[in-house]
Amino acid sequence: MKTVWITGASGGIGNAAARLFAQAGYQVAAGCFRGKERAETLCAALRSEGFAAEAFGADLTDSASVETAYRAIEAWCGGVDVLVNNAGIAQQKLLTDVTDEEWRRMFAVNTDAAFYCCRAVIPHMVRRQHGRIVNVSSVWGVRGASCEAPYSASKAALIGLTKALAKELGPSGITVNCVAPGVIDTPMNACFDDETMRALAGETPLCRIGTPEEAARAILFFASEEASFITGQTLCADGGFMV
Repeated sequence: MKTVWITGASGGIGNAAARLFAQAGYQVAAGCFRGKERAETLCAALRSEGFAAEAFGADLTDSASVETAYRAIEAWCGGVDVLVNNAGIAQQKLLTDVTDEEWRRMFAVNTDAAFYCCRAVIPHMVRRQHGRIVNVSSVWGVRGASCEAPYSASKAALIGLTKALAKELGPSGITVNCVAPGVIDTPMNACFDDETMRALAGETPLCRIGTPEEAARAILFFASEEASFITGQTLCADGGFMV
């Protein structure tokens, strides 16, 4: 049985991805930090439905914590076949109001964490000459967003990481792709009021906000055999927002 490690599994897209991967026959290593209780509840629910799932806590901004978590995952399942770098944070501020600490924190969670997790899983994937890495960016990482410069920059960095790693790991049979969700109905977007969400829906050609499941299906696609000859790509699961 294949294993997927999904970081930020306690959040909207991560939670939906965990369920989809479990239903597709994967063992699910649900990565979490502050949302450990939610991740454990998710895993308990999946196990009650007959799926294999376990929560693994880690501070993804700390490389030692990531290595410890990965060793625990290896002890549980033998190694990771698919890594989904989904954990992330957001903030709305004018760039001139962003502090040094806030800038560094944004990159630590959104970008450094993906680097640490990739570095942890790659040796196992190279030994097996097979693996899938899916980074979760954002449409703001593609086009940028006013008052979200640190977030946009950190998510754009994930797209650059995706392209570079795809070239580096391709000879080892490992694909690296990126999903850039549009406006999705997740706790991260709960900071926006109804008027703002309606405006964003109005900017989306499909005239609605996306669901976590719709973004998660794009992630699962990149992990599947249907995407075996696709690497280095960014798929905007955005209802046409980027058109």
